[in-house]
Amino acid sequence: MPVKVKIPTPLRTLTQGKSEVEVAGNTLKDVLDGLNRQHAGIADRILDDSGHIKRYINVYLNDEDVRHLKDLETEVKSGDVVSILPAIAGGKR
Repeated sequence: MPVKVKIPTPLRTLTQGKSEVEVAGNTLKDVLDGLNRQHAGIADRILDDSGHIKRYINVYLNDEDVRHLKDLETEVKSGDVVSILPAIAGGKR
């Protein structure tokens, strides 16, 4: 079952400039594994060495932060939208 994965601008060099790709999977982990098979190296930018989502990367499933769901074990279904968002820091105090 394909889900849409929205790719942020900094990662589009790994997806040949595509802002959105479709990936099949039953869980978020399946989707990210499939995304990495289609676009080698993208998982290194999203997951840490232990295979968890990096703390400065936010991943949403249909507008819900997956950290408040079942994280990588969150189930997905056809038509769902996964959004990958790097955290933005900085600014003026």
